[in-house]
Amino acid sequence: MTAWLAGNGLPVRNLILSATRFHPIGAGSVCGASLYVSADAGSVMAGGTLGASTPVPGIPDVAAVLYVHTEPGDDRESGFSAASSGDAASTYELGGWRPSWTPAEHAGAVEAVRDAIARGDVYQVNVVGHASAAYTGDPGPALQRVTKLAGARYGGLLRGDGWAIATASPETLVEVRAARVLTRPIKGTGPATEAGRRALLASAKERAEHTMIVDLERNDLARLAGVGPVRVDELFAVRQWSGLWQAESQVSAPIVGHLDLAALLRAVCPGGSVTGAPKLAALQQIAGLEPVGRGVSMGALGWVGTDHLDLGLTIRTVAAAEGRLHLWAGGGITIDSDPAAEVAEAAAKAGPLRSVLAR
Repeated sequence: MTAWLAGNGLPVRNLILSATRFHPIGAGSVCGASLYVSADAGSVMAGGTLGASTPVPGIPDVAAVLYVHTEPGDDRESGFSAASSGDAASTYELGGWRPSWTPAEHAGAVEAVRDAIARGDVYQVNVVGHASAAYTGDPGPALQRVTKLAGARYGGLLRGDGWAIATASPETLVEVRAARVLTRPIKGTGPATEAGRRALLASAKERAEHTMIVDLERNDLARLAGVGPVRVDELFAVRQWSGLWQAESQVSAPIVGHLDLAALLRAVCPGGSVTGAPKLAALQQIAGLEPVGRGVSMGALGWVGTDHLDLGLTIRTVAAAEGRLHLWAGGGITIDSDPAAEVAEAAAKAGPLRSVLAR
């Protein structure tokens, strides 16, 4: 694993050439690796302040699963597990959700961020809440339903010893393909109705919030030594995720020199859309406000291939561990944020996850 990531996952320039030379397709040759990085690991890489303890301490901060080509008919299991079915699935039951803070406490955190912005400490901070619920039986089928939510660009399930992560993320943290690196920050949310779309497009608050993060992502990529000029390919495009409109942009740069995975992760983690601006100052605010750690959410989960890299930001993500399901949801806070509206937005983002987990 380590040798393969060092030979393929770390140097990302000319990945196709590298794959052709060193990793021909055949039984035993490497297909690629799934890679997961927690929110805490991202904060450490960025040099940011660590927040409250994770509610899922049994899930590692970094995990990778290596895939190899096999002969036809070889049914060896990979590190990913499909959700099981059968008698255990029929006994699955989910208890009531227990939030990590009340709506009033969430609203108070929004006000605290607005005060910090007024003081000039930050420009924007993403505030995230957490909830958990006990379950019995096999949660696998419910977790699989999470991965199939509409708009899940990174729908997938990763299992370890006694834990599982299911994501329905629509957001690209970082992608490397054809000698180009890109990120697609999402910021700005509204109900998926025609009126909701018009309101999102017309909202000065949502556009300002979004533009701040696009500028942050431009700066993140520009700090990389191996890339050329950074450009915004698309700005404030409105797309759907499971009953919500969301605004997305694409920021990219050509890879013109040496660029490795470690440097790339240090530059983009944690994602700007789930931290705020400036990033380190926002992380300090987050550490002082959120009562429960972000755990598997607001991190990275995706694929390191022999010819490309594609990591999603783990928003709209659920963890299963020690008999409980955990989910997180929040939003970016600016000086114009309304506390009640921010609490409602977080609930709207968590709603589709709760719905499919309850069945």
